[in-house]
Amino acid sequence: MHRPDVLWNELATGIEGFWLGQIRYETMIRVGHLSDSMSKLEMMREAFENLDIEIMKQLFHDDYRFISHASGTEITKSDMIGFAGSGGIKVENYRILFENDDVGVEHSIVHFANGSTSEAVLSFHRFKDGQVILTETGATPLSEDYKVFADS
Repeated sequence: MHRPDVLWNELATGIEGFWLGQIRYETMIRVGHLSDSMSKLEMMREAFENLDIEIMKQLFHDDYRFISHASGTEITKSDMIGFAGSGGIKVENYRILFENDDVGVEHSIVHFANGSTSEAVLSFHRFKDGQVILTETGATPLSEDYKVFADS
């Protein structure tokens, strides 16, 4: 396995790309998302924000499962890419709480295009072969009159 910081200059001068886990850096260069310090969760956030289905296809493992504990539903890779690529959600106050090579935890406020109640979402992600294979979420609905405690 090559280190991204070692190959960056070679990539910038014409090598088509290389594999890091299951993700080809040439694709990220094409869409302008490459950062030698960008984590899987940062790449996923960029892909969601830019509705970049090609990056999503590479980030999610073929056996990917998304489990929503708030609704009791489970969806697959293709379902997640269809939903995320539709622009049906807007994320704010995003932050990565923890990430290593095996797992990642993030928190954000999510607003839905269909007008349903916004939620505070805590997400746990498990990684396999350099891709996201599992996401589990817990969500708290936010009422219209929601205020941050310090603002009360």
